[in-house]
Amino acid sequence: MINVLIVEDDPMVAEFNKRYLEQVGGFQLVSVVSSTNAALQILEKQTVDLLLLDIFMPGKTGIELLLHIRETGKKVDVIFITAASDRDRIQTALRYGAVDYLIKPFEYDRFNESLSAYREKFMFMKNQQVLSQKELDRQILYKESKVIAEELPKGLTKSTLQVIWETVQSIGQSPFSTEDIAARVGISRVSVRKYLKFLSDIDALFVQVHYGTIGRPIYQYTYNKGKETSIKNFL
Repeated sequence: MINVLIVEDDPMVAEFNKRYLEQVGGFQLVSVVSSTNAALQILEKQTVDLLLLDIFMPGKTGIELLLHIRETGKKVDVIFITAASDRDRIQTALRYGAVDYLIKPFEYDRFNESLSAYREKFMFMKNQQVLSQKELDRQILYKESKVIAEELPKGLTKSTLQVIWETVQSIGQSPFSTEDIAARVGISRVSVRKYLKFLSDIDALFVQVHYGTIGRPIYQYTYNKGKETSIKNFL
């Protein structure tokens, strides 16, 4: 599990962040604090992997806290969740190494996208001692596109993709699993999984991973209506 500390002085926003975090698998909330000084106390005593941090805080700002973390060499990542939308603060936050920057107000989908992407990077780096340039580009730096425009990956066919895509659209915004699609279209789960991975690679689907106490992670998919045009060139 990824240990998270929420640093937010607005109790309502902090509660929203907490509830959103609970919906994204793979994360464990360490604490919620309302000042950067309180955050520093937690960081001295407990293991924290990720801060969900506001910029406008009583006492030191969130950016000052991030700078302190970098200067002291603490191994903590930061995602800013803040109303600060001016160029200078955003640029400073990114230069100090913020892994993402969410501007209030934001939708859950954007929060989920940010945390899911962070989780994938975190788990990948945790399980790798040495990386090739190709792995680094694809998994961390995103220098290499995941699909070639208008070409399906080897082993996928347009006809099956069409059937699966129509099934996904018929489900709408409700989450579904590989098993759900396999049962509806009558093909194997192994085959369905390949098509769902492709659809998630081109951002036509959101992916959420649920980690149980035992066994493998469970993947839940959701139709990304905002990216529905991304599949048209493949059908």
